Amino acid sequence: MNSRFLPIPWLTRPALARRTRHIAAVLTRHGWGWLLLQVESGRAVSRGRIPGVERPEISYQKQAEHLRLAMSELGATFIKLGQALSSRPDILPAEYINELGKLQDEVPPLPFDKIEGVIKEELGCEVLEAYAEFDPVPIASASIGQVYAAKTKNDRQVVVKVRRPGVTKTIEQDLEIIANMAEWLSLHSSIGQLYDLPSLVGEFSFRLRNELDYVREGRNANIFHKNFSDDPSVHIPYVYWDLTTQKVITLERVSGIKISDVETIRKAGINLKMVAENSGRFTLRQLFEFGFFHADPHPGNFFVQPDGSLAVVDYGMVGRLSNQMRSILLRMVMAMANGDSESLVDELMDIGVTRRLVNRRGLILELNHIFESYVGGNAQFLTATQVLNEILGMAFRYGMQFPGELTMLVRLTTINEGISQALYPEFRMLDFATPYVLKFWRKERSPEKIIPELASTALDGLELSLSLPRRAARLLKQMERGQLEFNINYEGLRQFASQMEKMTNRLAMAILLAAVIVALGIVLVIYHPVTWQTFGQYLFFFAFLSSLAVGAWLLWSIWRSGKS
Repeated sequence: MNSRFLPIPWLTRPALARRTRHIAAVLTRHGWGWLLLQVESGRAVSRGRIPGVERPEISYQKQAEHLRLAMSELGATFIKLGQALSSRPDILPAEYINELGKLQDEVPPLPFDKIEGVIKEELGCEVLEAYAEFDPVPIASASIGQVYAAKTKNDRQVVVKVRRPGVTKTIEQDLEIIANMAEWLSLHSSIGQLYDLPSLVGEFSFRLRNELDYVREGRNANIFHKNFSDDPSVHIPYVYWDLTTQKVITLERVSGIKISDVETIRKAGINLKMVAENSGRFTLRQLFEFGFFHADPHPGNFFVQPDGSLAVVDYGMVGRLSNQMRSILLRMVMAMANGDSESLVDELMDIGVTRRLVNRRGLILELNHIFESYVGGNAQFLTATQVLNEILGMAFRYGMQFPGELTMLVRLTTINEGISQALYPEFRMLDFATPYVLKFWRKERSPEKIIPELASTALDGLELSLSLPRRAARLLKQMERGQLEFNINYEGLRQFASQMEKMTNRLAMAILLAAVIVALGIVLVIYHPVTWQTFGQYLFFFAFLSSLAVGAWLLWSIWRSGKS
């Protein structure tokens, strides 16, 4: 198959083919059609040119804006994808991060009769049999679900989130298209050779599918409720499990002032500094104590209570940190606090993924410049957002790709710091976090934590020592018999093999072209049939022009590859 075309054999499926053509048309209208090089089976689209769809000439400065507009027009999956990409400054330039961060997941609501059908099907009864009251006008309407106010039979105020009918099918189609785009880009583009796009799409798909499952969201809320049961500064809504399914979730309705409404909080006589600190403490405990965090921390999900505590809602999108990741994160924070550039680079290179050689010395020098600004008398103006954005910006310049969990927690930290500074301008996450980080650091190295780990390590070492002689003997026997094999997987080999294949194809074509020209000359000299005078000149003229065309194309392709 021609490597310029995107192999999508499933485009023979009519619904998927129609959706693909619609996506291609929207992307083309906004100047991004080259992302889909094939919209129908066996038909390619060059640089996004689709019959009947005008492709505007868009300046470089406007490309990011048009990508945001295209994603907004394409619906739920692409809005979520844009929001996910807005937290990846290690992959995208700053102008794209800023534009995609403006994506709002707000859509016109569906009529209540369609939503009512989903509730009846899921709960197995009429709406007013399940609830004492149910307001048919939605509180909020997003691309995946709509939220309604209701009252239970025991007179409890609740909110009911209902998944939009048909949204799962569209999302699954979109995810399949995006996965195939990522696969093609990973094989045939420079960005695909620099970043692991299929794994990024797989990670995004996993999280989006989780958002579709309201049972999982309820379990997430229960985990948060358990984690913060001892913390009066945080309130997690109760889940009504008898009124919850995969498509419907019923939650305790919380009241309060939206955390971004600073003026109303001030007029209510609530201590703004206390609210800012409660928000910061909530973030730090999620990351360092539990390793389980709210990954959608926009202000609309945080409500301030009269006593200054926070009610936090919406647990469809969460992140998890493994024990290893939490340890690395702690070491990174300690390295930042101590201005230890070399240790921080070691941790970044350990946690990051790169497909090219990283200039370690350059990374250290850039980090030194950041730390110099911190210790050089400007610490009161330095924020965690500045430091983290600098680090992720360096990752982008050096072609490093971080795990999704790390970029999600960076987004959590920066949004939280922005909210807290709006409440209390003197708030600095770096300063506020220091005692908490030290507390978690000491806890990680306490005897209660280390002794069980040492015991487990000693047991593993004992088991290994018992089996080591047998394994060593087996290895030596394989070496003696010549049966020992080594498998080496080097990412650069794929690109090298692709280049060699292109070179071989060009060489074979050049040899074939030369053979045709030589054969043509021999025929002209020794072969003179009766009809030669009539047809020979036309045959020679056609063959000569064809040879010139193929030769010109071959020279142009060689020049283009050398230039790139």
